Amino acid sequence: MTVPLSILDLSPISAGSSAAQAVRNTIELARRAEQWGYHRYWLAEHHFVSVASSSSLTLLGLVAAATSRIRVGTGAVQVGHHTSASIVESFGTVDAVAPGRLDVGLGRSGHRRSQFGAETSTTKGGRPVLDALVGRTEIRDGVVVPPPFDPRGITDRSKFAASLEALQQPGAQAQDFPEQVADVQALLEGSYIGSNDVALHAVPGEGAEVELWLFGSTAGESAELAGRLGLPFAAAYHVAPGTALDAVEAYRAAFRPSATLAEPHVIVSADVVVAADEDTARHHASTYGHWVHSIRSGSGACEYLDPDTAAPLTPDQLRLVEDRLAAQIVGTPDTVTERLRALAELTDASELLITTITHHHTDRLESHRLLADAWGLRTARAA
Repeated sequence: MTVPLSILDLSPISAGSSAAQAVRNTIELARRAEQWGYHRYWLAEHHFVSVASSSSLTLLGLVAAATSRIRVGTGAVQVGHHTSASIVESFGTVDAVAPGRLDVGLGRSGHRRSQFGAETSTTKGGRPVLDALVGRTEIRDGVVVPPPFDPRGITDRSKFAASLEALQQPGAQAQDFPEQVADVQALLEGSYIGSNDVALHAVPGEGAEVELWLFGSTAGESAELAGRLGLPFAAAYHVAPGTALDAVEAYRAAFRPSATLAEPHVIVSADVVVAADEDTARHHASTYGHWVHSIRSGSGACEYLDPDTAAPLTPDQLRLVEDRLAAQIVGTPDTVTERLRALAELTDASELLITTITHHHTDRLESHRLLADAWGLRTARAA
């Protein structure tokens, strides 16, 4: 059976456009996604960069109000920048007007001990596993698996450090991720006990009809915690194609049945650009490397460049992004669906999460529409 497709939206800001227009684009895409048969519409959280999804919890409410059936969620809340109470109260408020449609996606990014907002896996001795970009890219049953990216190659961390400082109260320290997840669960269930054994109840929030998801990109803490708690897990292949498959394996190995799930439930993300012909798709995707390079160079996601005017990347710039370019899925509907099916089969994914960024919003809409038709989403929904 063909697995459902969902969308992850970063609300990208194109060069020459604005954050306000990016938000309007997100609302339009969410409405179209619902019409085209996508299962979920998730919003990423990024700060002080050229994307308009910095306040994902606010944008969540706008998307939920603009749609009526599609599930809406976060992919993911950077919990290091939020208290457990603020997360639950925000979702509870939106759930009051969109009951039963919300996904609370939590990610470990935002903690001071995380590397550039991304987790790193560790050995049993506690030493970080930061593999260098060595060896050749593998093709596993039709899925591109490049060598893991080494975050030690990012030498300028000044903006990352300044962002963390700006997003937290002076002297504040983020909770350990497992503790914060437990607090979110307790607040949703109505079993939260604060200091001095005082019971606290999130209003609204307690009893909200939401699904709780954990996000991860390596075989690290997030994957293992999701499995141990019996929660659904989202593996970020689009961000970390060299380690996301390991994250899926770690999640399955750690999985214990819970009241939420009897068996593992995995959604795997992929960066996709679809067009009617290969050349057009390649052209629309040709500035993706520039965008990834702006992130990995330390300056943060830049405005998404126009492929008609952008200069090519230099060889040194290409080396910093080669894993992401290799794993991006670009082409005609037939080409893309073949590669997505391979990814779903290799990971035994329950769902696939599609993220698409192009300079022109119309090209992004067309990419998602072509994929929906090729995947048979509207036919499946009608059935």
